[in-house]
Amino acid sequence: MGFTTDWTGRHRGHARFVVRPADRDQVAEVLRLCRDEGVAVVPQGGNTGLVGGGIAHHGEVLLSLTRLDPLGPVDPASRQVTAGGGVTLAALRAHAAAAGLDFAVDIASRDSATVGGMVATNAGGLRVLRWGSMREQVAGVEAVLADGRVVGTLSGLDKDSTGYDLAGLLTGSEGTLAVITAVRLRLVPAFAHKATATLAFASTDDAVAAVAALRTLPSLTSAEVFYDDGARLVCAHRNVPPPFPVPYPVYLLVECADDTDPTEPLGAAVEGLSGVLDSALAVDEPSRRALWTLREGHADAVNSLGTPLKLDVGVPPSAAAEFEREIRSIVTSGTLVLFGHLAEGNFHVNVVGAGADEDRITEAVLRAAAARGGTISAEHGVGVAKARWLALTRSPAERDLYAAIKHAWDPEGVLNPGVLVTPR
Repeated sequence: MGFTTDWTGRHRGHARFVVRPADRDQVAEVLRLCRDEGVAVVPQGGNTGLVGGGIAHHGEVLLSLTRLDPLGPVDPASRQVTAGGGVTLAALRAHAAAAGLDFAVDIASRDSATVGGMVATNAGGLRVLRWGSMREQVAGVEAVLADGRVVGTLSGLDKDSTGYDLAGLLTGSEGTLAVITAVRLRLVPAFAHKATATLAFASTDDAVAAVAALRTLPSLTSAEVFYDDGARLVCAHRNVPPPFPVPYPVYLLVECADDTDPTEPLGAAVEGLSGVLDSALAVDEPSRRALWTLREGHADAVNSLGTPLKLDVGVPPSAAAEFEREIRSIVTSGTLVLFGHLAEGNFHVNVVGAGADEDRITEAVLRAAAARGGTISAEHGVGVAKARWLALTRSPAERDLYAAIKHAWDPEGVLNPGVLVTPR
């Protein structure tokens, strides 16, 4: 894959050169030099993005941040830790676990995705239902402006009423305002017990109703949806057995975590659900991982078919079932594979082999999400792939504010040109 091709293989570019600074001061010096020379810079973390936001498309300098990987000591009093922008999610979670804690956000690309990139895109993932996206985990950010000045704080204060929230603004900014070099992060308890189940349904409507009922469980952490065609694809790609002896149209993977074993409360809640056609409850860690493989294996299995069109969209959960049906009516060419985070109404739309029909599919899916009060990007950002569609969910006044903020932070347009903010 390298530095100039994204994880999907869809977004490719060429960099003038790649710079790999080792610390904040080296980042600042690189940015000062590039600003003085009038050269644009594209920051890149683990390069696991899906919208071309971390790729040098037109000969920019590519600033790889993977060497910024120090991890500070875990502070048990505040349940916080400071991590360099290049720390991988897997390393962060292992570090927290050694102190008896955990990090709330989890995504399938945990071994490669970096903290800085996750903050820059406001990553979501598998446990938003309980703890929220990256924005809720950020207690402070250190970043370098395009002119080399350092902004932000890593003090991690829970109370600070001194004006604008710079950390909040940098979260989701996709490298367009400043380069994130370190983050102060909140940690959560590392629960000793987990219970995982896969439930089968006839329709997404029934699965949505089940999620609504299961929300009464305070230990509920995840509610992931996938479908029979995706499950069969994963089983063939990973050479693993299907979840049940017979296929069902819709599968919902749910997980609970608590200090005491949540298996019995989860089982009782499942027994009270209507519409459940079958259920599989994991009784040990290997069986729990087997259930998760059927969900987390989707991305690799889809990629095995070819370079996919990937659309990360979201709608209010109450509209999720209707939206799923509309997606299927829109995608009339290629192979469609759907999966996602049902509690948030977040679908990952994957289409392989649509050819010239990709543009029509993209526009129709994004417009359908926007028409239901949804979003054109639930957790992967806007990047270059969706920048021209931002008007579907952001008003002219809001986009004017985006442009004004971009100009205030980066007046010469050095950072990540073409990403998120486009010329009006």
